Amino acid sequence: MTTKNTKNTIPSRTVTALVNDKPGVLNRITSMLRRRGFNIQSLAVGHSEIEHLSRLTVVVEGGDDIVEKITKQLHKLIDIIKVNDISDDNIVSRELALIKVNSDTKTRSEIMQIVSIYRAKIVDVSSSSIIIEATGDDQKIKALQDLLSSFGIVEVMRTGLIAMNREKK
Repeated sequence: MTTKNTKNTIPSRTVTALVNDKPGVLNRITSMLRRRGFNIQSLAVGHSEIEHLSRLTVVVEGGDDIVEKITKQLHKLIDIIKVNDISDDNIVSRELALIKVNSDTKTRSEIMQIVSIYRAKIVDVSSSSIIIEATGDDQKIKALQDLLSSFGIVEVMRTGLIAMNREKK
């Protein structure tokens, strides 16, 4: 699944890797990507189903040639167990975002309606703001952010894309 960067026409590619879960591994991966001039759009990493291994999802700008270079370079790193370019695969992908929005008693119900339409959740309410949890693809989160911007977005935190291949039939 090659995606287009919403800011320009540079395609994005998604690569996953199974890596040893030990100090310095993520630093070595990001340093390698930086040294070779690859632009990381998104990076997410967490424990996998296998003890002492983590799964990494990285979205990079570039076409097939770029992702081929990246996978070759990743395979050279000692703590990399397996690398997959899943850009053209049948995948499930999601991103999590927390969005803090200004709100008061007058705007709270309108914000709650927007949140409901996007199947997001309100996870915190204070006298002057609401924190919303949203999951979905980049376009869904961007659309929600755009609608909420009229209320005044205080802060946004996004996890970056995580992805997994669907079961082959």
